[in-house]
Amino acid sequence: MINFNGKILDESDQLSNNRGFLYGDAVFETLKIVNNKILFWEDHYFRLMSSMRIIRLDIPETYTPEFLKENIIKIHQKKSLTGNSRVRITVFRYSSGKYRPESNTSSFIISSEEVRESNYILNNGDYKVDLFKDFYLDNQLISSIKSNNKIINVVASIYSNENGLENCILLNKNKMVVEFINSNIFAVNQGKIYTPKLSSGCLNGVMRKNLINILRLNSFEVFEEDISTFDLTKSDEIFGTNIIQGLFSVTNYRNKYYSNSISLKILNLLNNHINLS
Repeated sequence: MINFNGKILDESDQLSNNRGFLYGDAVFETLKIVNNKILFWEDHYFRLMSSMRIIRLDIPETYTPEFLKENIIKIHQKKSLTGNSRVRITVFRYSSGKYRPESNTSSFIISSEEVRESNYILNNGDYKVDLFKDFYLDNQLISSIKSNNKIINVVASIYSNENGLENCILLNKNKMVVEFINSNIFAVNQGKIYTPKLSSGCLNGVMRKNLINILRLNSFEVFEEDISTFDLTKSDEIFGTNIIQGLFSVTNYRNKYYSNSISLKILNLLNNHINLS
């Protein structure tokens, strides 16, 4: 039995003994389904498998791309009337034990919610951001995966809300730019595109990877390198990318205002790529 908010209840293995809940012992993927098709499914699948290997989760032979895709589409079709969804698949270690699990068996949970838009649309109005400096990200391999350990992102989200911001820029222990709370970060300077390298500690984003490829195919110069906070003030544009929003453009960072003409052009390239694939 457990005490839940003052009430004695029968213990539920789905919550009180779930290692994803107790220790953050889980990895996940957030997917976007458009017209009943999972965007960049292969990239999501291989990143999920890589994340499972990094945290030493057993990968069952049944976890093929076809098997997981079938299960994702199954819940999507139950929930979506438009053919468009935001889906999260969480894979957790299904085992007893404390910090040391008794096995590395995995289980998964898939949840889905409907979204309206098929194409990505650039945000309207002010989009103000600032630095979050209460806590810093580690720049190591485990920071590049989507694990259930996202407390810094949660606290940064609360901070941004308390300070009238749309988002915050997260830094690593070297005080270099890593990413936004919920997305990878890009800066535009004199037509060239810059984004933090993976060794900064940023998420190895599926949208980040694909957008870099799209940009290079369309003759943009893209540089993956260390970016300082001062570099952001010298930039002409700043934008973020993730699989759900696609791309959003920053209007204000500190006392600087940013344009979005190149961001809009890039978003159009992204939509064209998706519509043709």
